[in-house]
Amino acid sequence: MTGTMSSDEWNARYAASAGAVWSIEPNAWVAETLGGLSPGTAIDLGAGEGRNSLWLATRGWTVTAVDFSAVGLARGAQREAQLGVTVEWVCADATSWTPSAPVDLVLLSYLHFDADTIRDLLRRAAGWLTPGGSLAVIGHDVQNVADGVGGPQDPSVLYSVEILRSGANELEIDVVGQHLRQVAGAGRPAIDTVLLAHRPARPAPSPVSQSK
Repeated sequence: MTGTMSSDEWNARYAASAGAVWSIEPNAWVAETLGGLSPGTAIDLGAGEGRNSLWLATRGWTVTAVDFSAVGLARGAQREAQLGVTVEWVCADATSWTPSAPVDLVLLSYLHFDADTIRDLLRRAAGWLTPGGSLAVIGHDVQNVADGVGGPQDPSVLYSVEILRSGANELEIDVVGQHLRQVAGAGRPAIDTVLLAHRPARPAPSPVSQSK
């Protein structure tokens, strides 16, 4: 999802499609990167039709899916019963919404705004994490306009390694860089920027010395 379209425009786009606008499968990088994490509480910001939220829920996560498109979220909610899972669907603006309690994972998947807004959102998301909690981000890289395929064509809302690194500077960064994504029928891959970072666990308390 991008900040270049309003909630009304996204609602109209989802409503005009007979089926899912996006794949019902989770993003491949998300599945590969988060598949080994122990389930806990998670927030999927800019969840769209909920493909990543539902996948996390099937793996035992307690998920809150946040998006400003009520129609997109309703699409995701329709699949809950089929999958036998439960997701909390929250219709809200991702740039201003705040959770009521810390969580173990925050995911941003193709949520695009200008650089300052993304940095601010990443800093806010970092503050929502429990000790040891993870922040995972994937989005279209600015280089994708010239050398990749698909995605927004406005460079001002695209990611770069510098933007993600600076936005997550309060966390320990595990992975940050460009990621090539194969697109069926395209002559070249799409170029994404990815980030995986975590909040350090609290250090063990120092033993209390006892005087004799």
